[in-house]
Amino acid sequence: MNYFEKVNALCALTDRTPTVKKICFDMDGTLADLYGVENWLEMLRASDPTPYIFAQPMFDPNELVDLLNIAVENGNEVEIITWLSKDSTPEYDEMVRVAKKIWLEIFEIPYTAFHGVKYGATKADSIRKEMNWQECETAILFDDNAKVRRGWHMGEAYDPVESDICEVLREILGM
Repeated sequence: MNYFEKVNALCALTDRTPTVKKICFDMDGTLADLYGVENWLEMLRASDPTPYIFAQPMFDPNELVDLLNIAVENGNEVEIITWLSKDSTPEYDEMVRVAKKIWLEIFEIPYTAFHGVKYGATKADSIRKEMNWQECETAILFDDNAKVRRGWHMGEAYDPVESDICEVLREILGM
């Protein structure tokens, strides 16, 4: 039984509703249009992190920032769980982490934790120890990668192409 199944079973037995503790985001292809940056792949292969800074947002920044600020005020944690470059070195990994944090700063995206993890890593492992299924806590994920969404067992996983991020957040916040 995975984490989310445990939460749902416990909540059903105790007549409780699962609560969203964490709102998690992938960056590349979800928040930031990395793939829309001209020559992004060649630049990454040359260990150039600038595409991570120059990517345009894939959402209305003002609306998302407002909703995330409300979420944080309501006690939700906003976490960025993003893969680093596929073929990398420890030095380039650090440059990518810095570049992605600069991007978040440029667009004033509030977050409570940043997890820049090895390419292909299981993203749920970044938060698993911080979750408590006995308290019916869940974590949602927005990620453009179908395989990552299928492997997310901490709560619901949303495809940002098929689901409007702001609409989902308004629903969670009861707006």
